Amino acid sequence: MLLRIPQALTPEELAQVRQLVLSADWTDGRVTAGSQSGTVKNNLQLPEDLPVAQQARHIVSVALARNPMFITGALPKSVYPPLFNRYVGQTNAFGMHVDNAVRTHAATAKHVRTDISCTLFLSDLASYDGGELVVQDTYGEQRIKFDAGDLVMYPGTSVHRVEPVTRGERLACFFWIESMVRLDAQRRLLYDMDMSITALRQKDWDNRQGEPDGANRPESPEVVRLTGCYHNLLRMWADV
Repeated sequence: MLLRIPQALTPEELAQVRQLVLSADWTDGRVTAGSQSGTVKNNLQLPEDLPVAQQARHIVSVALARNPMFITGALPKSVYPPLFNRYVGQTNAFGMHVDNAVRTHAATAKHVRTDISCTLFLSDLASYDGGELVVQDTYGEQRIKFDAGDLVMYPGTSVHRVEPVTRGERLACFFWIESMVRLDAQRRLLYDMDMSITALRQKDWDNRQGEPDGANRPESPEVVRLTGCYHNLLRMWADV
């Protein structure tokens, strides 16, 4: 499942993150590359242990934790601490690769299985040319270049690349998620069901408005049954 989460960061949070990371000293992006990706990776990265990186990471983490669409789509069990990259000048591209199946956080030695790969866009679209995230799937290549503050989540199993940036610079935050539900097809079913339940619940609520004591009336039996199906499927598939 490829999922766009609009405005994962508020304009204020986006401005804070940009200010923090742009003031920092960047290093060679190959510091976190695996044996395959290291041969095609040509970008800059913010060292994980920099204080400004930690501050920016905290802003992103807090924003994601409050976002219901992110929680529903990812069903996160563990999140690799967000990192930051920069594509500009001669360090402007990342060739075809697959993300490592397991990432180990250097500071904690904690392992995270990379079920889901994430990119949070930090640069305004008009400020740079190129830089599309290209993800290969069964429907062909998906070319992704979202507004600043938007997040894309896609299967960690995907072959993908970042096209060369030919003008300006592309700033982004990237990280990986180990989901409670490992299989992408199962996560998609749960996501679609949860979105449908939310829509039906809102419709049910709207229909009850104006009725005597409508606000205190229980949810419809259909919503209750579908909610039960969702949680029973999650109970069946989740690894917690």
